[in-house]
Amino acid sequence: MKITAVTVEVTSEPKAHPVRDAIQLLDRNGVTRVRIDTDEGVSGVSTTYFGRVESSPDVLAKIVTDQLAPAIIGEDPALIRGIRQQLQTLTDYQGTAGLSSYGISAIDQALWDLLGKSLGVPVWKLLGTQRTAIPSYAMVGWLELDVAGLERVSAQAMEQGFRGVKMKVGGGPLTEDVQRIKAVRNVIGPDAPLMVDANQAFGYAEALRRGRVYEELDCRWFEEPLPAGDTDDHVRLAEKLDIPIATGENRYGQAAFRDLIARGGVGVVQPDLRRAGGLTDCLEIGLMAAGFGIPYASHGGGAHIHVLAALPNTIYVESGLLPAGVQLVDGCYPLPTGPGLSSWDG
Repeated sequence: MKITAVTVEVTSEPKAHPVRDAIQLLDRNGVTRVRIDTDEGVSGVSTTYFGRVESSPDVLAKIVTDQLAPAIIGEDPALIRGIRQQLQTLTDYQGTAGLSSYGISAIDQALWDLLGKSLGVPVWKLLGTQRTAIPSYAMVGWLELDVAGLERVSAQAMEQGFRGVKMKVGGGPLTEDVQRIKAVRNVIGPDAPLMVDANQAFGYAEALRRGRVYEELDCRWFEEPLPAGDTDDHVRLAEKLDIPIATGENRYGQAAFRDLIARGGVGVVQPDLRRAGGLTDCLEIGLMAAGFGIPYASHGGGAHIHVLAALPNTIYVESGLLPAGVQLVDGCYPLPTGPGLSSWDG
């Protein structure tokens, strides 16, 4: 089987409800869809969210169609790691970390989808399954919500069966964080996991100050307290706090995780499929973390659930509120049953 064509479609539209974290407003839904066709009639597809501005999906599409796609025409689509290496070498001059990684990830996911469809099985069956359902929490606590809105969506998440919720912090003074955390805790109860996410908003001193308070409020983890690339301060912070430091969504490729993991600067590893390089790199990052006894929780859901099913150290899949037709089972997403990277409802 050989790759014969790579095509890309894009959409970009305003969000019906823009959301805010400590450093940015997310107000667009931009999507880049990559399709890989073969000479045997089997195709694989991927969908990548990339939508900060209207033209964002077009920029990513240009990289895929003009640079990455021509390099893989005629290749065997089963050689997924070989193609990854080829594309990393191709993009080294411009910098593989960054937007190039989004493109490589999109191709990686489409290749896994294609391989699963060619064999008639979901991708998680190809990765060596550890479990058949993934515990899930709901990321619903955005900063544009007032306290009443925060309480409302947190209650809705628990009614839908999620095991816990995550909320944003760092958009205002610490007293505001405390008020909002206490409001959510009152809604979800004393035992449900409550995670907080600062989206890289703090320097070391402020992260330490706030982290000590989040510990006292029984938060399960403190996510992205610092700029993603500052490994030294992650290590310092982890040494001072008992609350686990969760991070990784803004690190590119497995090499960016090596020192962070080995030096103890992370308590929950959280790669992002788009930035880390796709299912292939996320699986390898997860296995590296497992070797150090560090748990793995995805940034986002979607195709990531296939990796989560295979890793021995998975603890959570991240989700928004459930779409129509999807139900949790004992707080878990069941694995998809369709071939390739099929949706949760099969």
